[in-house]
Amino acid sequence: MSQQLSTKAAATIFGRVAALGRDGFPKPSELAEAPPESLRAVGLSEAKTRAVHDLDARVLDGRLPLETLRELDDDAVIDTLVAVRGIGRWTAEMFLMFRLRRPDILATGDLGLQKGMKALYKLRAMPSPAVMQKRAEIWRPFRTVGCWYLWRVAETTTVRRTSSSATAARPASRAR
Repeated sequence: MSQQLSTKAAATIFGRVAALGRDGFPKPSELAEAPPESLRAVGLSEAKTRAVHDLDARVLDGRLPLETLRELDDDAVIDTLVAVRGIGRWTAEMFLMFRLRRPDILATGDLGLQKGMKALYKLRAMPSPAVMQKRAEIWRPFRTVGCWYLWRVAETTTVRRTSSSATAARPASRAR
């Protein structure tokens, strides 16, 4: 629900969708029964409405086995999730990292990780997935932890660059 939205807008829409449930957040069966117009009325786009309905259908018919998803290996989880409309590899990798807490995930398609690796290794260009895989090989079996550090490097590099740019843009004070 929050992809490509501001945090505030996503929180508002999430709250509205949560209110559709009879006892808390709606169960897959409740969302599957919700007409597209009711999901659109709470702020979901047409594409997200179709994605929610596909997700619910897969949970209900067993193609997305939520109860046993944790038991699958990383590649099988990714394959299972990307079969759902609206879920791509990046989303599946974030699910592995943050929901299933898998320790050895490297999301080479993440822009923040690319920026972090570029800064950390002082690369001239954004690293390709192959370069990222090669550099991160020494982090196995804890590449997820490496990702946390890369995000922090990217964040602090951006903050530092922004701060130094602001300082450089200020006029020098005159001597009195």
